[in-house]
Amino acid sequence: MAYEISLLTAMSISVLFALSLNLITGLCGQISLGHAAFLGIGAYTSALLCKAGLPFFATLPLAMLVAGLVGVVVGLTSLRVRDDFLAITTMGVVFLFVGIVRQQDWLGGEMGISNIPVSGLSKTGFMLLALGLAAATAIFCVYLKKSWMGRVFNGIAEDEDTMRVLSIDVPRYKLAAFAIGTALAGLAGALYGQHFKYIGPDSFGFIESITVLSMVVFGGIGSVPGVIVGAALLSALPAWFQVIGDYKLLVYGGLLFLMMRFSPMGLAGIVRSLLKRKAPEASPAAQGVEP
Repeated sequence: MAYEISLLTAMSISVLFALSLNLITGLCGQISLGHAAFLGIGAYTSALLCKAGLPFFATLPLAMLVAGLVGVVVGLTSLRVRDDFLAITTMGVVFLFVGIVRQQDWLGGEMGISNIPVSGLSKTGFMLLALGLAAATAIFCVYLKKSWMGRVFNGIAEDEDTMRVLSIDVPRYKLAAFAIGTALAGLAGALYGQHFKYIGPDSFGFIESITVLSMVVFGGIGSVPGVIVGAALLSALPAWFQVIGDYKLLVYGGLLFLMMRFSPMGLAGIVRSLLKRKAPEASPAAQGVEP
């Protein structure tokens, strides 16, 4: 039972982390290859504050705040670039973060931070917390997608130049997407550190950024339900099939290639296609045509 609880907790954290990237990449169309850095910022912020004596729950908003502020800074530096250049810029962030952590003894250096103070919750209680926060994030993302801001995000993703012509303040909305997405990644990082009780620079490198991107693409870019399913499946696969653990990157890379080749919209796109095929064709009378 303890194993299942731990697995469900890890899956909930992965879902929350993937949803945070989907908000930036899926909804707003801003490619980010360094998202793991913000997971790490949240994890280190929470761990250091817990070590300093602050209760775990008090560190959650602070982890979100710090990660969100750094996200705004990264967003500011990325406003003049897009597409491939934006991807390269964000990729540099994760290497910069890992390099700083490795060189700073107060951040644990190469050894990382271990024995992070516990939250006081039981394993079941912490699982319910992680599950509840992931569910709340999913509801928030659905609401955001349907809101005015979500429509603007979608417009920027579809045609940024047209949005500028329509007098939409594109830089402001881009910064908003980075701020919200990175803050949510910081929240996932705080949960990550508390769950594993250890964090280190290798936990938040470029590989983790590619892993979470694979979850988003596999589930369906821009689709909240799709990302939830994709993140849950890909985070559970190494646990369900032990052999995958040694070849995780190979498996994820293969799935990413297959999805981009045969279904660019991921699992969500496959489901939509199946539903369209099964939907009965409208009758001539329903279409306004005389039989």
